[in-house]
Amino acid sequence: MLKQGLHQKLLQKLSPQQIQLMKMIQLPTQAFEQRLKQELEENPALESGKENLDDFDDTSMNDEYDDSGNESINTDDINIDEYLSDDEIPNYKTQSNNYSADDEEKDIPFASGTSFTQHLKNQMSTYRLTENEEIITDFLIGSIDESGYLRRDLIDVMDDLAFTQNIYTTIEELEQLIKLVQDLDPAGVGARDLKECLIIQLKRKGEKPARTLAINILEQSFDQFVKKHYSKLIQKFHVTEDELKDAIKQIEKLNPKPGGSHVGNNKIAEQIVPDFSIRIVEGELELTLNSRNAPELHISKEYNDLLNGYKDSKDKSQSQKDAVLFIKQKLDSAKWFIDAIKQRQQTLYLNMNAIMQYQKEYFLTGDERKLKPMILKDIADIINMDVSTVSRVANSKFVSTPYGTRLIKDFFSESMKNDQGDDVSTKEIKDILATVIDKENKKKPLTDDKLALILKEKGYPIARRTVAKYREQLDISVARLRKEI
Repeated sequence: MLKQGLHQKLLQKLSPQQIQLMKMIQLPTQAFEQRLKQELEENPALESGKENLDDFDDTSMNDEYDDSGNESINTDDINIDEYLSDDEIPNYKTQSNNYSADDEEKDIPFASGTSFTQHLKNQMSTYRLTENEEIITDFLIGSIDESGYLRRDLIDVMDDLAFTQNIYTTIEELEQLIKLVQDLDPAGVGARDLKECLIIQLKRKGEKPARTLAINILEQSFDQFVKKHYSKLIQKFHVTEDELKDAIKQIEKLNPKPGGSHVGNNKIAEQIVPDFSIRIVEGELELTLNSRNAPELHISKEYNDLLNGYKDSKDKSQSQKDAVLFIKQKLDSAKWFIDAIKQRQQTLYLNMNAIMQYQKEYFLTGDERKLKPMILKDIADIINMDVSTVSRVANSKFVSTPYGTRLIKDFFSESMKNDQGDDVSTKEIKDILATVIDKENKKKPLTDDKLALILKEKGYPIARRTVAKYREQLDISVARLRKEI
C-alpha cells in the first residue's frame, strides 16, 4: 500500500566554491601559479598588478542566489540603478595586495637535448642494413624503455611488425639485430633483463681475471649472487674471499639502468619552491608565507565602466541585459576568486604557524630528537579546522628552515612510550634504528630480533614486527641482503 508522508532532513552540502577552495589550499606554490594564470586568462574581469585606485568609482555588486545556492539571475527584472548602487564596499578594496616585485623569483631555463631513442637511431645509421632491417631495428629501438631495456617478448615484436609494418621476420633474425642494438652506446642498452645488461657491460670492458670471474658468476650463479650466498660461490668457483670480493666490486661499478646515463633522456626534476620560510631572529621564530602565494589582484576597472555605460544608455534591449548578465557573472567570479586566495593565505599561515609553535624546540635547535609526536588532529584542534584541511596543507607543501627545506608532513609522527613512560616520536626511534644498522658489522648483519633487543637496551621496548615495519619504511633490506664480504 502506497503512503505519502513528510520528513525533515538536515544535510550538509559543499558548494562549488567551497570545493574549489579546498582544491586551491592543496596546491603547492608552482601549481597555484598555474591555476592563477589560468583564471586570469579565462576571466577578463580579473586583473593582476598594481593599479591607480583614484580611477575607481565606488560601485558594487548585489548577489542574488536561489535556494540551492547556485547563482540565479532574471535578466528581465534587472534594475541597473540598484545594481550599480554604492551601498556596499567599493570593489577596489577587494584586491589582494601582498606581493612585492622585489620578491619575484626567476625560473631557471633548461636546454633541451636529443632524446634517448633518437640518440640510438643516430648511431644505428652508421650500419649498412637492408630496408627491412632498418625498419626492424627502428622498431626495436622504439620498444626500448627509459631505463634502456627491451622488455617485450620477441614473439610480440614479430607479430607487431607483421600487423603494423607488413614485415615478416623470424626470431633468429630478431636476435641478430638485437645484438647490433646492444653494441650501441651506452653499454648495456637493449638488454632483456638485468643479468644480460650487466654481462654486456662487463664484456665491453675487456678481459681481466676479476671481470672474467664476475661474468661467470652472473652467467652461472646469478640467483646465488643476488641472494648473497657468498660461501656457496666461493665453493663453486674455487676462489678465495678476496678474489670474490674483487669480482663483486667489478659488478658494483656497473650501471643497472643504462638508459638513465644519457643526458638528453634525464628528466629535469621538478624545482621545489618552499611555500613557507622560517627564520630565527633574535632567538625567536619568524614565519613568512612565500610571496608567490600572495599575488596582487583586483577587479577590472573596464568592467565597472561597462556597467556605468549601460546605466547611462537609453538602450534597454534584451541584448544589453544579456551583456549585463555576462558582466555580473564575471565580476562575481573575480570577486570570489580574490576572496578565495585571501582565505587560502590565511589557512596556510594558520596551519604552518601552529606546526611551528608545536615543534618550536626543533626549529630553534635543529635537533631531530626534539621533534614531538604530532598527528594531524593535534594541529586541527589548535586552529579549530578539520583534519582534512590540515592534511591538504601538510601533504604537498614545503618549508624552508635554517636546517634545509623540508616537506611539512615529515614533521608529523606517531608516539610511543619509552621505558620511562614518556611519549617519544617514532621518527626518533627510526633515526636510532638507521644509525644502529649503519654501524653494524656487514659480514654479520643484525637480524630484526637483535635490533629489537638493542632498541630495548636503549630504552625503546618495541616488538620485532614493529622493527621490521620501521626498517621497511626506511627502505632498508633484511639482514641477509645487507651482508657483505
